[in-house]
Amino acid sequence: MARQEATKLDHSTPYANLTPDAVLDAIEAAGFAVNGSLLALNSYENRVYQVGLNDGGFVVAKFYRPGRWDTATIQEEHDFSRELATAQIPVVAPLANPSGETLHHHAGYAYAVFPRQGGRPPELDDPEHLRWLGRFLGRIHAVGATRRFAHRPALTLQRFGYDALAFLLASGRVPTELEHNFRLAAESLLQQVSDRFEAVGPVRQRRLHGDCHPGNILWTGHGPHFVDLDDCMTGPAIQDLWMLLSGNRPDMQRQLGLLLEGYQAFFDFEPLELQLIEPLRALRLLRY
Repeated sequence: MARQEATKLDHSTPYANLTPDAVLDAIEAAGFAVNGSLLALNSYENRVYQVGLNDGGFVVAKFYRPGRWDTATIQEEHDFSRELATAQIPVVAPLANPSGETLHHHAGYAYAVFPRQGGRPPELDDPEHLRWLGRFLGRIHAVGATRRFAHRPALTLQRFGYDALAFLLASGRVPTELEHNFRLAAESLLQQVSDRFEAVGPVRQRRLHGDCHPGNILWTGHGPHFVDLDDCMTGPAIQDLWMLLSGNRPDMQRQLGLLLEGYQAFFDFEPLELQLIEPLRALRLLRY
């Protein structure tokens, strides 16, 4: 990773200094008048809070895990989100302050402030929901294909496979008595993934949501909106589709057909990418 901001944090307990007062001070520093109301929300990597405002409204603040992304990488996430929003694609993009800034720093933490937008999970057994999601994913990828990321990661076997394995083995999280067999199994898995990638050959790369599972999609009477582009990356289109599939093989084939029906109204899909679903699933299981 590149440089981090000035205040030094203990990365073994990265959020130790992120007290409720620190959160409220940060939101005020970004230009929002807070009323003291604070609610922690679920988040795997970051710390996310709903914050009450004096006008009776709410915002959502995301404090990025220190050391995970540098400033340029986070800013590129924000820029992509706002680019999609400008194209009238329903993503929840960060709010800008009067100076046009979306990324802020306070007490050593990088953070952003978002509008609060609720909703329910998508109904993935509803054909119209799947077509609707497919249409918006096609539009996201059409915008994503217009330029490249300069700082965001690419979905590669090295980064999401071998680097993830090396991290796991170095972290001490694998019990000593299992480490040898775990390494052998993981290396065998990664070789099979490599063989499949090689058999498929080069596929078109574009900017992606990157973590498009049902938990990052909220549904209202107006349709879906996409949240949390924290893992946006460069990769194949199928990465944003396969996590929406569930059930047995016929179920997944039906779901995929409906997604692609909507998707291909706005962007082309390479059928060869379907062979990458299981390799991508394997990389995600190893990485997370």
